Amino acid sequence: MKQNFDIQLLPEAVEFLNNLDSKARNKIYYNLKKVQYTNNKELFKKLNEFIWEFRTLYNGKIYRLFSFWDKTGDEKTIVIGTHLILKKAQKTPPKEIKKAESIRSKYFENKTKM
Repeated sequence: MKQNFDIQLLPEAVEFLNNLDSKARNKIYYNLKKVQYTNNKELFKKLNEFIWEFRTLYNGKIYRLFSFWDKTGDEKTIVIGTHLILKKAQKTPPKEIKKAESIRSKYFENKTKM
């Protein structure tokens, strides 16, 4: 089976994951790996033009990892994970989407400077 993209987690996402218990963290990593090889709209969903979310349900809790695509350059396509939340409401908080958009903008600004 062919891997469709790589996943790179930004420091805030890594810190969130490191603070979870190992079973929750392992379930999120398992789902991330699964999405790299399959087209699963339950686990990886588009929220708007640029922002996507990885979704994991574990032990009655819903985790959301916000992300965006980086298809620039010659290297393999990368999905950048910006930050995670423990989702408490039915609807994804708009402020979290805006935060991911802001991180995305800064990421590409810094990338073009290099």
